[in-house]
Amino acid sequence: MARSCAICGKSSMGGFNPQSSGMNRVRAHRRYKPNLQAFTFERVGRTTTVQACTRCRRTARKTT
Repeated sequence: MARSCAICGKSSMGGFNPQSSGMNRVRAHRRYKPNLQAFTFERVGRTTTVQACTRCRRTARKTT
């Protein structure tokens, strides 16, 4: 299963490393991964543990 946020669906994204100098800039591939952490919340009277990104965890804490 792909590592993605259970709430918003954010998943890893491809990109390139920044190159700061040189005329022939070689673009090195890299992966931008979401900061996923275990998050426990109550849904319809049941406690559920999911992998959620830190932005969703922060927003969920604010609304409760």
